[in-house]
Amino acid sequence: MRIGVPKEIKNHEYRVGMTPAAVRELTARGHEVFVETKAGDGIDLTDELYAKAGAKILPTAEEVFGVADMIVKVKEPQPVEIARLKKGQTLFTYLHLAPDPEQTKGLLASGAVCIAYETVTDNRGGLPLLAPMSEVAGRMSIQAGAHCLEKAQGGRGVLLGGVPGVPAAKVVVLGGGVVGTNAARMAMGLEAHVIVLDVSLNRLKELDEQFGSRLHTLYSTMDAIEEQVASADLVIGGVLLPGAAAPKLITEAMVRQMKKGSVIVDVAIDQGGCAETSHATTHADPTYRVHDVVHYAVANMPGGVARTSTFALNNATLPFTIALAEQGAEAAMKANAHLRHGLNVYRGTLTYGAVAAAQKLAFEPAEKVLGL
Repeated sequence: MRIGVPKEIKNHEYRVGMTPAAVRELTARGHEVFVETKAGDGIDLTDELYAKAGAKILPTAEEVFGVADMIVKVKEPQPVEIARLKKGQTLFTYLHLAPDPEQTKGLLASGAVCIAYETVTDNRGGLPLLAPMSEVAGRMSIQAGAHCLEKAQGGRGVLLGGVPGVPAAKVVVLGGGVVGTNAARMAMGLEAHVIVLDVSLNRLKELDEQFGSRLHTLYSTMDAIEEQVASADLVIGGVLLPGAAAPKLITEAMVRQMKKGSVIVDVAIDQGGCAETSHATTHADPTYRVHDVVHYAVANMPGGVARTSTFALNNATLPFTIALAEQGAEAAMKANAHLRHGLNVYRGTLTYGAVAAAQKLAFEPAEKVLGL
């Protein structure tokens, strides 16, 4: 198979779809990998490293898209990239379609086979290709939140861990999944006062057993969210409904009740955000204020630590990339139900129910379009 790896073009996005080590794994199996020049330069993965791994370096994205049977990326394709997709070509990347009707429309029109990292599953019910970036984003959320709490950034002027004689900041984490667990771990490491809310009693029990008395857990209700958010210095939004738009757990009325200079870090922004006052921002201009509350809602947070993120992502995606290359997209998805769950768009047909529900569109199950 011919695999194309274009340079990412989203604002301050320095991650790359495949590392040289991943390229070597594919070329050693007889596949051809075409990498756009300077695709990895931002994280010191040079053209020379890719060439040594067996890749062919091409000067433009147009040539990469033009020659490839499968495109492997990181972020959702931008409009200019969607226009380059060919009918029947496989696209393997993050899509986050639910809150993005324009991208959905473009991918449907392209006729491509679009497999989303964030909806591929595993045999434990997890999302293995989303998890590594959720780990990164969860940990980064505390770094970002701590910075935003500084007075010069518009925050309350509060140190997360406090100092002897001065109370620590209160960090409220909505969602006890991968993002929330990693955020809580980092916040506790900085000696903040941390509360995690979740609707799963089993998950809350697991967190209690894992972290003990250092972490406080609460069952998530509207009353509990309202009370905890109002008294928080930092709120982390880490809720997820796989492939679907994030629920709006933080209302504008709640934001009005928050302390002046407090901070919301909405990690759920890739799926539309979990605060009514959230809208996507970039690393170039990451924050804005609503009702005197600082909002950090960067839609590609892990891109801020692009080298760590690239290697973490490749560790997870490589087995699936190999399967797609070895068997072809359709055969690979027929053989592997977990990979099949990643199929969001198939040759002009929407195949993921949560996206269809969010956008009020018709869809056909992946099994049907693949003839299973």
